Amino acid sequence: MPEAKLTLTIPERTWPGEITRRYPDAEIRILAAMAGADSGDGLAEITCADPAAVLADIRAHESVESVEVLQRGDGQCLVQFRTHLPLLLFAAQGSGLPLEMPFEIREGQAEWTLTAAQETISELGDQLSAMGVTYTVDYLQQDVATPDDLLTDRQQSIVREAIECGYYDTPRGCSLTELADTVGLAKSTVSETLHRAEERVMKEFAATALEEAPRAAVEG
Repeated sequence: MPEAKLTLTIPERTWPGEITRRYPDAEIRILAAMAGADSGDGLAEITCADPAAVLADIRAHESVESVEVLQRGDGQCLVQFRTHLPLLLFAAQGSGLPLEMPFEIREGQAEWTLTAAQETISELGDQLSAMGVTYTVDYLQQDVATPDDLLTDRQQSIVREAIECGYYDTPRGCSLTELADTVGLAKSTVSETLHRAEERVMKEFAATALEEAPRAAVEG
């Protein structure tokens, strides 16, 4: 089945687009979201140097109907929000493609890796364009074939750091907390990124090596 990787440019009229441009150090990680008829509700983890200023600007944004802080820590907060411009949700809903969570928005951009029929991916592109969301197609292929395409740049970076720090050694050379401190991200973000990377690697292994093993046994 075709796989595509898209880099989306989030419009400033949506709060994640404006906030991540105004605060270049901020990362908005959408953990869950659901679209209604004319609005969208979601759960987001925000990591930045000044959460109080970011929260104030989110509340003041014209696309935001409500924001509730569920958890707050040093440089990070978890919020529940409602917006009347959930453009990405509407685009995914219009194409019939489930929006895979979580995904990150930084400096007004987000990366999506999609596995779907080519006509569904094309329909998503049409829906994004109709919503005013510009995007580039980083790649479009029939199968996951190379390590560079298997993991996103961010996943590769964190996995590489994890290996260098001994996170995958037995016994482990560093803890998840120590790894998170090394890469400068929240522990939950590092954990989820590693989990998603490991999931993709294992699924690719199962789709290739495990399928080849019976053939090799028969041929031998």
